[in-house]
Amino acid sequence: MSENQQSRTYSIRTFGCQMNVHDSERLAGQLEEAGYVAADGTAKPDLVVFNTCAVRENADNKLYGTLGHMRPDKTANPDMQIAVGGCLAQKDRGEIVKRAPWVDVVFGTHNLGSLPALLERARHNAEAEVEILESLETFPSTLPARRESSYASWVSVSVGCNNTCTFCIVPSLRGRERDRRPGEILAEVEALVAEGVLEVTLLGQNVNSYGVEFGDRLAFGKLLRACGGIGGLERVRFTSPHPAAFTSDVIDAMAETPNVCPQLHMPLQSGSDRVLREMRRSYRSGRYLKILEEVRAAMPDAAITTDIIVGFPGETEEDFQATLDVVREARFSSAFTFQYSQRPGTPAATMAGQLPKAVVQERYERLVELQDEIAWAENRNLVGRRVELLVAAGEGRKDAATHRMSGRARDGRLVHFTPDGPAVDGSVRPGDVVETVISYGAPHHLVADGELLTHRRTRAGDNAEAGLRPKTNGVTLGLPGFGAPAAQPAPVSGCAL
Repeated sequence: MSENQQSRTYSIRTFGCQMNVHDSERLAGQLEEAGYVAADGTAKPDLVVFNTCAVRENADNKLYGTLGHMRPDKTANPDMQIAVGGCLAQKDRGEIVKRAPWVDVVFGTHNLGSLPALLERARHNAEAEVEILESLETFPSTLPARRESSYASWVSVSVGCNNTCTFCIVPSLRGRERDRRPGEILAEVEALVAEGVLEVTLLGQNVNSYGVEFGDRLAFGKLLRACGGIGGLERVRFTSPHPAAFTSDVIDAMAETPNVCPQLHMPLQSGSDRVLREMRRSYRSGRYLKILEEVRAAMPDAAITTDIIVGFPGETEEDFQATLDVVREARFSSAFTFQYSQRPGTPAATMAGQLPKAVVQERYERLVELQDEIAWAENRNLVGRRVELLVAAGEGRKDAATHRMSGRARDGRLVHFTPDGPAVDGSVRPGDVVETVISYGAPHHLVADGELLTHRRTRAGDNAEAGLRPKTNGVTLGLPGFGAPAAQPAPVSGCAL
């Protein structure tokens, strides 16, 4: 590490899903290991890293537009470096430096660990470095990570995807599914809890197919139960499961493990069986609804959310009505709704029956209107209910104006609350745990304007108040099976910045 490099500042701009957010934590961890420090916003950083997504249609335009805005900064300060990684980098490869020759480094989804070396090489050679590997070089869990939150963290259980959905470009960019050993996962969770983290979300492209690589189809349910044995871990979530791989043992594990939250995010994509076949989604609407029925039988208060695509090629009005029918029956607490967009390299991009934008927009608006009605009705039913909240940072855009704070209930719902009352111990901080009563239900959030019933100060709250975020070192090979994970040394840097 050069003396000059030690003082260099960095900023990471992340596009896309939770997987990308977690990858950015790994990138931040590596850069800090290499001597960089996070930019504080008072001056332009010496390094800007774009961690990109390729799922949505406007991903390319967003990246290249942003890179265009960066050109004057690069011209004014040639020593500043710009790096582009993630799914769009994997897809576009050398095209990025052709369209934006002021970019210094391009790296793919399979070589996150190469970034510091590529930056040093680009600086030494005074030319762009492009490195795109076709298969995983280093499992991301072996890399250090600077976590975004003091109280909630992502933990990958797998990378890649074995499915062939015709609308999705992810498998070609992320590769085949690779599963981590159970002991690695549990060791990372324990390391996070030792840093004060209260909540983990298990991540996978199809998280419930975890175990396919080592031949245990019940592995995900076992993993949930094993997380239940980790002292100090108060909440466990996971995303996103695939309906075709969803098994009853996972529902049992959710219902029987106290720290697993009563929340399920499971993509529907379409309620039309014909469209599901065209999408190569290996389940049908009846199977999907049967899973929801089982979940609610085991956990009556579970909040269920989903993803839905409107306007897939060849979608008829009858197909769309089938989606509306499933939405009415499923009664999702919320839904991420998307208008289909063509992604070059996917089978759906060349299918006949691409729908006019106006048709897709009109159907999208009808779907959103229906889902908002359902969500509002479901949320109104919660008025008067006592809820436990993990206080969050930055969840409510109007919190300052309304003198409220925000938190997530155990079922994942967003609640804006008033942090007042005799129960408050000092002040309420992100990372603390409070209890309150819901006073109002809106389509996309809940409000609790009464006095807090309880307030528990936590170590996560202490860290948030001090501006400290956990840093975990890379977790290498752990136990091959389930059970108590091997003791891990405390991270050298702890929560220090």
